[in-house]
Amino acid sequence: MRFGEDFIEELKSRVKPSDVIGRTVKLRRQGREFAGLSPFNKEKTPSFFVNDEKGFYHCFSSGRHGDVISWFQETEGLSFTEAVERLADEAGMALPAPDPGAAQKAQRQKGLVEWMEEAARFYAAELGRVRGRHARHYLENRGLDESAWGQFGMGYAPASHSALKDYLLQKGANLGALVEAGLLIAPDDGKAPYDRFRDRVMFPIHDARRRLVGFGGRALSAEAKAKYLNSPETPLFHKGSTLYYYAHARTAVRKASANGLIVVEGYMDVIALTRAGIDHAVAPLGTALTEDQLRLLWQAGPEPILCFDGDKAGQQAAHRALDRALPLLEPGRTLRFSFLPAGLDPDDMLRQRGRAAMDDVLRDARPLVDVLWEREREREPLDTPEARAGFKKRLREIAGEIGNKEVASFYTSDFFARLDVLFRRPSRVPSGRAPAKAFPSQGLRNIAKRQVSGLAEQRFLIAQVIAHPQILTKADETFANMLLSEDALIRLQAAILEHWLASTSVDRESLHRHLTHEGFADDLKQLERRTIPVPEQSETDRVTRWMQTAQDLIGRMGLADEQAARRQQLLDGLKRGDQSSLRALGAARESVKPGDEDDGAV
Repeated sequence: MRFGEDFIEELKSRVKPSDVIGRTVKLRRQGREFAGLSPFNKEKTPSFFVNDEKGFYHCFSSGRHGDVISWFQETEGLSFTEAVERLADEAGMALPAPDPGAAQKAQRQKGLVEWMEEAARFYAAELGRVRGRHARHYLENRGLDESAWGQFGMGYAPASHSALKDYLLQKGANLGALVEAGLLIAPDDGKAPYDRFRDRVMFPIHDARRRLVGFGGRALSAEAKAKYLNSPETPLFHKGSTLYYYAHARTAVRKASANGLIVVEGYMDVIALTRAGIDHAVAPLGTALTEDQLRLLWQAGPEPILCFDGDKAGQQAAHRALDRALPLLEPGRTLRFSFLPAGLDPDDMLRQRGRAAMDDVLRDARPLVDVLWEREREREPLDTPEARAGFKKRLREIAGEIGNKEVASFYTSDFFARLDVLFRRPSRVPSGRAPAKAFPSQGLRNIAKRQVSGLAEQRFLIAQVIAHPQILTKADETFANMLLSEDALIRLQAAILEHWLASTSVDRESLHRHLTHEGFADDLKQLERRTIPVPEQSETDRVTRWMQTAQDLIGRMGLADEQAARRQQLLDGLKRGDQSSLRALGAARESVKPGDEDDGAV
């Protein structure tokens, strides 16, 4: 049976050589490789190495070298076909049906790739020539120097209908192949084909096998109909099955010891992150994530992070990706979501706030289940039995969309646990067992990151007042009564109250000016970095949920102080030899049921 190159590469990408070889050879990790005694020669010192990143093994004592397919051929005497069939069975891949034209198709694709590579060389050369000057200026203004142009293979497509065509024809190309590769456009009226990309900064696009299969072009003219233009669907390029910079990022994610790739919106975001040292980022090609792209992400790691703007459009993009992923979720396959401050993309974030701020955003990536819960929770007020019943029905239907029944069952349990807390019902846990850890009771509290002492909630409440001072018209006393645990937050609280008491009218701009004038500029930046963006909501909902969160925080901290004082009183009695204090302390501890202890999580 003849197997296509695509099938073989996909097969090898699904298994790690160390997993296969490790069944019969005892391997020990050494840096990026695994080492063991040679299976081909008797030896006392390991000379056999396996490299998962590069997909091969090498034996220095025997000189043998190969991949997972040749491993079965070498060690079990299988033919190539038998080795592929064995590996496909283990990887759960169906064997392709016999295709008499496969060899011819592979040869044709190889020829198209060669013309794509020649086009890339042409574009790169044009970037350095006189007519590429404004393209160079554009890239330099984006902070990209000549080293970046070479690193990412950037180029320039001249503002000409035939510059690339003439160049490639001189190299021996035929028009049909160039049209098939997507480099030229053949008009419907039968006129001569012309260059597809004109007056654009060019970005080469590679597939998972590192073949150059397409281009993306960024327009330099304000009159261009499309700001970004990708190659069309071709025998090489399938937009919905390709991710920009995937082959590089898939290798880099292992070096970074990350749980998955980072997904951003466009080429420039990927380039900015890579230049900042976060080089396991990829981007879809101008469309929402497809099922094929999600599968590519999961091949590289179990928990890719989808990084979106914190505005309404970013929320909607996150929700589209979430809905697309739900049926595909499996154990070890999920998504996490990071939201940038509104109005900033990763490139802006890195330029304005630096690598540390970007790391904070990625570190605070939220599980898919949290984002899903908040979306459904915020759809409508839950102030009637009918609305609550509808909310519960939606959650049940959403869990039913998950293809893996085990994962669906856990989502259902998770949702019902949150519903119990939200609607203040006792947790349904068998007697004598510790209840599951409670989830925050309101949508707003879900946004705050769980941290000891409620510090994330405190930051969140302060940030909300700074962003929406009108909260103080109904909650200034509650705001004043908040006991904060961080010096910077205490100073901010005092400065806000000072301005509130001294002014007849306070809006966001005037409050921000006052705080900046009082020397809080750095504190405001730190607060914005550490506070997760909030979905848009009505003023009434914002004030109501702010009050609920603040009162809950005040209540918890007051209860903690009361309990601490009582325990100290009892301990003081013990020091005096008061036996009743010993009995009271024991009774107090027994009265706290397992799992009821406050771990301080927000």
